Amino acid sequence: MSVLPVLFFAIPLIGCIAVLAVPERIAVVLGIVITAVTFVLTVVAAMSFSYVGGGMHLVTDLSWIPPIGLRFHLGIDGVSVPLVILTALLCLLGMIYVARREAGLERPRAFVSLLLLTEVGMLGTFISLDLLLFFVFFEVVLIPMYALIAGWGGAGRVRAARQFILYTLLGSGVLLVGLLVIYGNTSTLDMVELAARDGAGMSRAVQIIAFVLVAGGLAVKVPMWPLHTWLPDAHSEAPTVGSVLLAGVLLKMGTYGLIRIALPTLPEGALAVAPFLGALGVIGIVYAALACLAQRNLKRLIAFSSVGHMGFVLLGISTLTAAGVNAALLANIAHGLITGLLFFLVGGMAERFGSTDMDKIGGGTLTLAPRLGVLLIIAAVASFGLPGLAGFWGEMLAMLAAFNPAESLDRGLYLAYMVIAGIGAVLTAAYFLVMLRKVAQGTVAAWRRDGGIMDVTRSEMVAWVPLVVLVLVVGIWPGLVLGPTAETVSAYLSGGG
Repeated sequence: MSVLPVLFFAIPLIGCIAVLAVPERIAVVLGIVITAVTFVLTVVAAMSFSYVGGGMHLVTDLSWIPPIGLRFHLGIDGVSVPLVILTALLCLLGMIYVARREAGLERPRAFVSLLLLTEVGMLGTFISLDLLLFFVFFEVVLIPMYALIAGWGGAGRVRAARQFILYTLLGSGVLLVGLLVIYGNTSTLDMVELAARDGAGMSRAVQIIAFVLVAGGLAVKVPMWPLHTWLPDAHSEAPTVGSVLLAGVLLKMGTYGLIRIALPTLPEGALAVAPFLGALGVIGIVYAALACLAQRNLKRLIAFSSVGHMGFVLLGISTLTAAGVNAALLANIAHGLITGLLFFLVGGMAERFGSTDMDKIGGGTLTLAPRLGVLLIIAAVASFGLPGLAGFWGEMLAMLAAFNPAESLDRGLYLAYMVIAGIGAVLTAAYFLVMLRKVAQGTVAAWRRDGGIMDVTRSEMVAWVPLVVLVLVVGIWPGLVLGPTAETVSAYLSGGG
């Protein structure tokens, strides 16, 4: 029995309450301390066991609601460890970013408390090993994120927040029905046991129904085309840290659920639905790229790009191979690092220019603020998959997995998916290069030729540079992520749980 997984969410939960009782002036400092302690604990946990052979580690398994067999079951493995560390890191960096503008932040106690409550839900989702406990933590995220968008967002925040909560609650309802179908046919909610059973006790028809429900509910959070329409508005109106956590972590909760629950528990359902999942993924890749080419707002452009990047994740998952699932997990981490950095940078630009409209910002950022311009270029080229940076590996491996999908799948169909995804990758490079030409390069906009703009500050460097370093490290050494995931994924797909 290990207490470490409990501390992952217990410390932010205690901090969430404690922050409300301290003076406003120290709320952000306390938030930094709490998120820093949580991050250190996740790193300690990741280094405390061997990933050889897969299996769950640091397990906590206590009786929760005995009459219906519910257990407070937590643990981590190679699939969850990278996401746990990513979540804790982005929460810490987000809190540091908030500290740099604390004087201008309204109601800092409430803001920090909501961020910590969001961290509770995100970390709890990634370490839950009981279906109902997973669902509870999955839902915990929604209310604080809604409040962050509605309370500290832009001019259209109320509409964006309402759209976010309606879509995600609808998806959660569908997900809950799918989880109940699994429980009704297996009489257990234990994810480890369900994975080990490899679908035993459920007919093919039941598995297909359950897979469609579970995947449909999770698809809203991914978000998968055409259930993505809440995302651009939510990103455009959310405060900077809210956008970072939305893109960097919340979208991963959907694909993580597919890998953790749907694939190992419902193998026959996965086999039947996988081609449709792959089709929706590649449609999303191309659609998002075309939508990005039409955008003039930086936040909306990055939001739509997330739909495309998550399309590669879905393509990898749909191949039902170890290579594809590992590619999806690596692409998740890369997207969290890169898009988190992009939203930090765009938030900084919005403060400097008073807008995220590319036409209003104008060109010449690289000339007037070279550090800001260089960071923007690094994030953009990483996002469109430049070799040597984190974004390259996940997308390349997902297309490679589509070249050789599971034997029971139609290889010709997946070759077509691979080609379409490749076209989407080319379009992705196109819209990021157009963005860089308009914002970073070119002639300095007339309205800022005299006054100039402030370059990246020291506090911003503290919040942003760790992401830049990790984008480079993962790009050069993808085994940092693939090492922990590889054997665990193989065990999942072979029915070993």
